[in-house]
Amino acid sequence: MIRLGLCCVFREVPIRFRTTTAAVCQTLSRRAALAKLAALCAENARSLAQAIGYCATHEIGAFRIGSGILPLKTHPAVGYRVDDLPDADALEASFRQCGALARRHGVRLLFHPDQFVLLGSPRADITAASLAEIEWQAAVSEWVGADVINIHGGGGYGDKAAALTRVCRRIERLSDAARARLTFENDDRVFTPSDLLPLCRDTGMPFVYDVHHHRCLPDGRPVADITAAALETWNREPVFHLSSPLNGWRGPHPNRHADYIRIADFPEEWAEADCTVEVEAKAKEKAVARLLAALRKRGVATTGHARSVNHS
Repeated sequence: MIRLGLCCVFREVPIRFRTTTAAVCQTLSRRAALAKLAALCAENARSLAQAIGYCATHEIGAFRIGSGILPLKTHPAVGYRVDDLPDADALEASFRQCGALARRHGVRLLFHPDQFVLLGSPRADITAASLAEIEWQAAVSEWVGADVINIHGGGGYGDKAAALTRVCRRIERLSDAARARLTFENDDRVFTPSDLLPLCRDTGMPFVYDVHHHRCLPDGRPVADITAAALETWNREPVFHLSSPLNGWRGPHPNRHADYIRIADFPEEWAEADCTVEVEAKAKEKAVARLLAALRKRGVATTGHARSVNHS
């Protein structure tokens, strides 16, 4: 059955995740800045609980947690350890309650770090920042029970093979908790499925197949072939990404996401899979609801109810 996933934010539902800027924090004393950040983190934990509740009551089976859930966590000037925050134990407890709520309702939680996470970078500072970003998301994943931290291959830097070799070396520097959740997704500019599937097989990292990116950056392999290869990399419920081009496939910039998913863009090869499909559409919860209705009309089995992710 297909489990549809909502990504990070809501279009119309009044559930909001708060953030701030480094510039604002730098006008405050360190103590005041940490108090402000702690309050934002606590508010985001409450919003996450609301998001999980919304998904549970609207047959949305997964929710992607945004990287700003702990604002400015690894910022070089104002970043912090969770233990630095006032009432850190209570904050962690709030997130653990979110995890319990998600498990009770069968809502899968996932992370997708921002584009600046580049494990293949030749620069040591970017590598260090990327590893730190993955690690804090792994820590929060432990609290809430998220089982995926999905990243792109990053830049090719003029030599894609060398870049992927660096990625493999950097994976080894991650904690067990991070490696257990790390997945790789093809992108629309550099790394195709054919580029990343060997890395995933060699490292044991699951492959998140983004069919929109594959259509923008094809590698000569059909959707059915990549779907089958992607499924083989998973030891738990697979994750796919789906979106439609803003101006159609023949319009300008087909990589840009539309508000809604065109049902013709849903691969028929996915219809029989037990998988999570994250809906990357600008209309957010409205797009998920519309796709859910369209899939059911087509006769595709879908679920938003409790279901194990099936870790092996």
